[in-house]
Amino acid sequence: MTRTATIEKLAGLIAGIDLGRPVRVGIDGNSCSGKTRLADELIEPVRSHGRPVIRASMDGFHHPADFRRRQGADSPKGYYEDSFDMDAVKDCVLLPLGPDGNRNYQASQFDFRTESEAETGWEKAEANAVLIFEGVFLHRPELVPHWDFTVYVEVHPETTLQRALARDRDLFGSESLVRHKYENRYMPGQEMYREACDPFNTAHVVFDNNRIECPAMVIQRSFG
Repeated sequence: MTRTATIEKLAGLIAGIDLGRPVRVGIDGNSCSGKTRLADELIEPVRSHGRPVIRASMDGFHHPADFRRRQGADSPKGYYEDSFDMDAVKDCVLLPLGPDGNRNYQASQFDFRTESEAETGWEKAEANAVLIFEGVFLHRPELVPHWDFTVYVEVHPETTLQRALARDRDLFGSESLVRHKYENRYMPGQEMYREACDPFNTAHVVFDNNRIECPAMVIQRSFG
């Protein structure tokens, strides 16, 4: 199946969920798995089914740098435990869009690039909206009860590193620094997460993204 056809199928599954309130969809996966691209690609197909889309990311909910690095700049445990403000994700997005929420949400709270509060304000979601929220660590126990539907984007570790070396060289300044950061902090931290939370077997859908142009989608459990 082509990538376009697979994404259309996934979008149809998501758009078909009717809860009488916004549907909260989490797109989980390692760094460089392709979760951001997948989340973006789902927007228009979901809208084509008549559903408004709210797009948000875990990147909008970082802790400040001193908190993120309090266990050491290269600590995988620190990456897993301290990178993101899970309470803010719940309070700003998941709870307001949930069963008892008022639908007033804030799509991001902190801009890690400028190390300052995000400039986004509070908005009102439409009752039939779909939240497409992507990021790492979305199956942590603090968040799992608040998703209505989740996708885990699966790639091999060697694929993660290969993509990181191509994508993040300018961000870190050199290929050797990218390799160091991924091999010492990000990849071990993500392995820690997978061992603790088993997102592969928890998600509704696994999206095998090792072959970008021809991904495979496995529906692991039905919604509801």
